[in-house]
Amino acid sequence: MLVLLFILFAGLAIGCAIAVVAQRNPLYCAISLIGVFVSLACLYVMLAAPFIAAVQVIVYAGAIMVLVVFVIMLLNVEQEERRRSRLGFLVPVAVVLAAILIAEATFIIWFVDRSPVKPLSNVSDTGLTSSIGSALFTKYLLPFEITSILLLMAIVGAMTLARRIKEIPPGGAVVPGAQVLPLHMFDPTIALDDTRAVAAHGSNEVAEVMGVPDDHDPTKRD
Repeated sequence: MLVLLFILFAGLAIGCAIAVVAQRNPLYCAISLIGVFVSLACLYVMLAAPFIAAVQVIVYAGAIMVLVVFVIMLLNVEQEERRRSRLGFLVPVAVVLAAILIAEATFIIWFVDRSPVKPLSNVSDTGLTSSIGSALFTKYLLPFEITSILLLMAIVGAMTLARRIKEIPPGGAVVPGAQVLPLHMFDPTIALDDTRAVAAHGSNEVAEVMGVPDDHDPTKRD
């Protein structure tokens, strides 16, 4: 039964991985990658590692893939653009590397199956939540706390960079672009209650009308 489940989940993982690189629609590629993560989580459960399986689903199939799908939809990427391949040698290199990987996996399975050394117990507690929690808060407490501090520093740094506002120097002025201004700003002889307006089509024209220096250079970007 376990062998059949392993073959099923391994086949699903391989099939979804092939779909990731074969699909031309980026959204379908992301969905196929979620299938790979879920299949790997099922394999982790079969290896008596439920904590790693839960992390695989929550972190990778959940948070990271939501971010990937959000970016794909934000960029509105509908389909991959076909371009002329400049690195044609990558295809035979990929085939050779895939053959080496399959041969290596086959050798490992064959060697382990025929090894005279047998494990003392069929179930290991290495991947259990209780054993991982005990190790994190006893033997690996210092690296765990250092990692948490580094993550906190990264969060604070990201918030600081996001809230940074470019300061306007003393005496400076923000000159808008195209604006609709009242007519009396162009001609002082016009009454203030005159409701007629005129359009200024650039920051130079607006600066001239408002009487402020225009330091905006369209060739420079922030």
